[in-house]
Amino acid sequence: MPTQEQVIEALKEVEDPELHLGIVDLGLVYGVDVDGPDQENVKVRMTLTSPMCPVGPLFKEAVQSKVQSLDGVKNASVEITFNPPWDPRTMASDDVKMQLGIW
Repeated sequence: MPTQEQVIEALKEVEDPELHLGIVDLGLVYGVDVDGPDQENVKVRMTLTSPMCPVGPLFKEAVQSKVQSLDGVKNASVEITFNPPWDPRTMASDDVKMQLGIW
């Protein structure tokens, strides 16, 4: 059954559709909960780069699909939140900050 770390590692492969950078490195993933009798339920809390993101529903579906594809996952859900608002200056990895020219 997947661990929280395994889910986060798998989510590193998912890219933001507009920035083409990984959602984990961008700081868009706020949390991952794995629970259930066999650790088969996974809930991802994340945000989007913008509340008006035109591909938000497709993006959410891609994240859910990635989690659902992991061995042992029976139920995958994705909660989109804007609290706190995403700020790449404080939430993105150093590599992403360099790629975005924030340094």
